[in-house]
Amino acid sequence: MTIWAIVPAAGIGLRLGSTIPKQYLPLRGKPVLLHSLEKLAALEGVASIVVPVHSEDRWHTALSVEGAGLEFIAGGDERQFSVLNALHHIADRAAADDWVLVHDAVRPCVLVADIRNLLQAVSQHDCGGLLGAPVVSTLKRVDGNKLVQETLDRKDCWQAYTPQAFRYGLLTQALEAAVTNNVAVTDEASALESAGFQPMLVEGDHLNIKITHESDLLLAAMILQQQ
Repeated sequence: MTIWAIVPAAGIGLRLGSTIPKQYLPLRGKPVLLHSLEKLAALEGVASIVVPVHSEDRWHTALSVEGAGLEFIAGGDERQFSVLNALHHIADRAAADDWVLVHDAVRPCVLVADIRNLLQAVSQHDCGGLLGAPVVSTLKRVDGNKLVQETLDRKDCWQAYTPQAFRYGLLTQALEAAVTNNVAVTDEASALESAGFQPMLVEGDHLNIKITHESDLLLAAMILQQQ
C-alpha cells in the first residue's frame, strides 16, 4: 500500500503574540510542525511527505526528518488550494487508489498508533475516513448576538481531527469539483461529502489537539512528555 502524506503549512499569520507563524513555534525543543512531520515519517509505506508553504516562508528550510522524504512546494491562499497543489505535484507518481493522508501542521500530539488504526479501518472503505472523537460537551446553537437558540443533541456529533485518509483519485476529483463549483470546504472530508460520499469516522485519542491558543502549547508540551 502506497501512502502519500500532505501537511498544509502555508499559513503565515503571526499569532499567539509571536514573531513567527504558529507552526514554527518551539515545542519541547523543536518546531510544532516538525513534531507533526515526525509522526507521519514514523509510518510504514509513506512514499513522501509534501508540505505546501507560503512564498515568504523562510523557516521551513531548516526542517528535515528521518524515514521519509520531505518535499516543500508552493501553498495556496486557502487549505483546499494547498492540498490541491500537493495532489497535482505528485500526479505523475501517485496511482488513483493510493492513500493520501492530510494532516494539520499544528496537530503535533497525534498518536502514530491512531494513524495506523485509521489506515487499517478505511482499507476496505469506498473513499476513506478521518480520525475524530465523540463530542463530550453540551452543544448550543446561537444567533448573531450569541443568544442561545437551542441545545443540540450531541449523541451523533463528533469532533473532526486529522489525519484524514482518502484515495488519491477521489480526493483530487472532489477538491477540484469543490473549486469549480465554488463550494467552501473546511477539510478534506467535507469535499468528499459534497461529492456524495460518506467518509468513515475512526475514533482517536482526544488529546490530538490543534494548536490555536497559547495555552495549547503548554498542554501539548505536557501531552508529548507523557507520550
